[in-house]
Amino acid sequence: MSVTHPSGFTAAGVAAGLKSSGAKDLALVVNQGPTFDSATVFTANRCKANPVLWSQEVVKDGTVKAVVLNSGGANCYTGPEGFQTTHAVAEKVADGLGIGAIDVVVCSTGLIGLANDRDDLLAGVEAATAELAPDGGPSAAEAIMTTDSVSKNTVVEGAGWTVGGMAKGAGMLAPQLATMLVVITTDAVVPAAELDSALRAATRVSFDRLDSDGCMSTNDTVTVMASGASGITPTPEDFTAALTQACTDLAMQLLQDAEGADHEIAITTLHAATEEEAVEVSRSVARSNLFKAAIFGNDPNWGRVLASIGTTTAQFDPADLDVAMNGVWVCRQSTPAADSSTVDLTGREVTVTIDLKSGDARATVWTNDLTHAYVHENSAYSS
Repeated sequence: MSVTHPSGFTAAGVAAGLKSSGAKDLALVVNQGPTFDSATVFTANRCKANPVLWSQEVVKDGTVKAVVLNSGGANCYTGPEGFQTTHAVAEKVADGLGIGAIDVVVCSTGLIGLANDRDDLLAGVEAATAELAPDGGPSAAEAIMTTDSVSKNTVVEGAGWTVGGMAKGAGMLAPQLATMLVVITTDAVVPAAELDSALRAATRVSFDRLDSDGCMSTNDTVTVMASGASGITPTPEDFTAALTQACTDLAMQLLQDAEGADHEIAITTLHAATEEEAVEVSRSVARSNLFKAAIFGNDPNWGRVLASIGTTTAQFDPADLDVAMNGVWVCRQSTPAADSSTVDLTGREVTVTIDLKSGDARATVWTNDLTHAYVHENSAYSS
């Protein structure tokens, strides 16, 4: 179950020496063809890391033949030398595979301001190239972990074709995208333009709805490559559905591994005037530290939900809002309803439902609680 489950892909994960622990820290995923169509979305952060600046140029023609990823350092704000390191890594991959560097996406993750050792990276690329294998996906997924406690992989089966994927991410999960590096593969025949449309549709309702702590990274990259090795061309609708399923699965794995979290929280806003307003309301609650701290304390404090709704521009009557927590309607018409003590928040999964009574649109945003462990993790973060 990995990026090499679809036909036409090889991968590897190796220890290049970037992590002081000696753990794997460099991954390579290669499309063997016969087609090399691709699409990519990047962080919306205006402060972008060197690999993103490089890869934005690579993906413009819709062709990507390999993705190389390192953990251990973000290569962000490392000056001209940092960009030259990114270029050198792409050239090293290209030389080893007999392709052009302009077809190599480069991704990095870790501490901002940390210059990765170029010699270690290049040696790691050489080692990864030598270890490429059709069963190398799980090893590649392991190599991109930073504060992740587990690697993240997914497979979705189509009608004679497959989608596979891997992701990393455990903190700074916020749109757009969540803090993540994601590589998705498929052996379906899908032209680059259709891949782009499908990827944007999929990330819009998965990664872009994941809002762990409101912090947006500088390195986020999601790349999908199509090898065409199955020889099957799915309908755009079928492919988009499969890709959305894969992205949602990976997004939920990221949420479940959020740094120090005790609860995973799904906040659904119903009967909004527009989907955009439903997202705005759910995201406002997801970003309330007061609300998240209450959930950590197993306190169904619906007042903090209403206070967050009130900061949005969505259409609603402040005197007619309903809120349910774990299925118990604790607030009706903006007044107390069911006894809050009947809400059980001891489990990891928490649902919050908000009824705006303003239309037919709905949306869910996923977040987690704010814990002592999260503060500890991020007060002494190391890659």
